[in-house]
Amino acid sequence: MATPSIYRASTRVLLPPPHTAFTAHLPIRPFSTSTTLAAAKINKAKAQQEKLKKRRKRNPFFKTYNLDDMQQFSLCDAVRYLRAIEMSKSPTSAKYEVHVKFRTRKNGPVIRQNQMQLPYPVKTDVKFCYICPDDSKAASDAREAGASYVGEEQVIQQIKAGSISFDRCFAHPASMQRLAKEGVPRILGPKGLMPNPKNGTITEHPKALFRELIGGALYKEKFGVVRMAIGQLAFTPEMLRDNLKAALDRLKSDAASLPDEAVKAVDEVVLSSTNGPGFSLNGTFRSPTSLPTAQLTG
Repeated sequence: MATPSIYRASTRVLLPPPHTAFTAHLPIRPFSTSTTLAAAKINKAKAQQEKLKKRRKRNPFFKTYNLDDMQQFSLCDAVRYLRAIEMSKSPTSAKYEVHVKFRTRKNGPVIRQNQMQLPYPVKTDVKFCYICPDDSKAASDAREAGASYVGEEQVIQQIKAGSISFDRCFAHPASMQRLAKEGVPRILGPKGLMPNPKNGTITEHPKALFRELIGGALYKEKFGVVRMAIGQLAFTPEMLRDNLKAALDRLKSDAASLPDEAVKAVDEVVLSSTNGPGFSLNGTFRSPTSLPTAQLTG
């Protein structure tokens, strides 16, 4: 006998709905998609390997240029153009600067910060700091020689407070332990000012040393280049030439004193000014078209 229609309706209400929509949410990944993802991973791994190979093949030397393809100038010609650029500036405020580029390894030894005595001083207001026991003979000698800051307790506190500035710092051997205890190396070290026996800035006899260094030019190598002031705009080309020769001789001597495995040779010399561009020098003093040196003075 057939089920009455009233019961059939009740049965449909009580029965749970079929799970037909469940399968629609299952992730479906065709074989073609899986192959593409695997290929992408392989390509990424290859790209990383190529990147590592290129990094290993990088030039271990700082970048240099083929000077045969560059326009270079005699010293007098470079001075002529720089003076024209600095025409509105005071002859004593604008400076000539030299950039000595070395052919050297990126991870090789460098020329440490030092000071050289040029035939014609460029800057005579260099400030020296000498840290030594207060009221010692070395302290009085340093003051007599022209040091700007002398002493131990007060000078150390001023350095920690950042209330004084100077161009070079020297120390008496007896003060080195106190400097380390007060944490001064953490302050002066990053600035290249921490006294160090390697660069001759620890001394018991400051008088003779300071008199020799007053008027000297500071220099140090950074990224394969030594930059330093080489003359005032009021200098004659001859004065500039003498200073430049003295600077190059000193830098070559410093480079020769490095360990035997060090590779460091002068590659290019560039002359610039405070507000002017750089002119690559060809090693000659003047060219056939250079102006008389009397017109390049004052």
